[in-house]
Amino acid sequence: MTQIAIVNGSVQENNYLGFALEILKNEFKKHKNYSVNEINLIEFNLPFPGEKIKNDDSVRLRKILKSADAFVLGTPEYHGTFTAKLKLMIENSGYPSLLKGKPVSLLGIASGTLGAVKSLEHLRSVCSHIGSFTLPRVVSISHVESRFNAEGKCLDKEIENEIRNLAKNLINFLTSINKHLSA
Repeated sequence: MTQIAIVNGSVQENNYLGFALEILKNEFKKHKNYSVNEINLIEFNLPFPGEKIKNDDSVRLRKILKSADAFVLGTPEYHGTFTAKLKLMIENSGYPSLLKGKPVSLLGIASGTLGAVKSLEHLRSVCSHIGSFTLPRVVSISHVESRFNAEGKCLDKEIENEIRNLAKNLINFLTSINKHLSA
């Protein structure tokens, strides 16, 4: 079974990113050969590089990352980039990174008109630098507050389809890779 780790880079409770990632998770569940492991970074106490902290969850994080065959990294856009907590996850993924050589899909949310374009651009650059294979299709959701209701239901069918297509794109990529490797 192919393991896909879905990473919620927000540390806000009941966040819009979580609503979008729930749609993604439900799309993956439609496919029998895929298993989803959710990583909510709010639940991890991670150190800065070289820092010693109490209750360090980096070993637990690396175990989860190591078991994943592919990733979806989700982030809100904060001041034109991805979250510090997501950067800490990447910093704590070891060297070489446990994301190296693995497919990564990106999803971002933002309040503004441009969506999460800048944060996804930065995140793509970091993923490329650590050796991930970042898929070309990304989803950037603008005006996120108007796209979901308080219960997490997506109010925009086009956005919901984009999110679902992100999952389908990753599945198609993984299927192609698996066929190529078994040939």
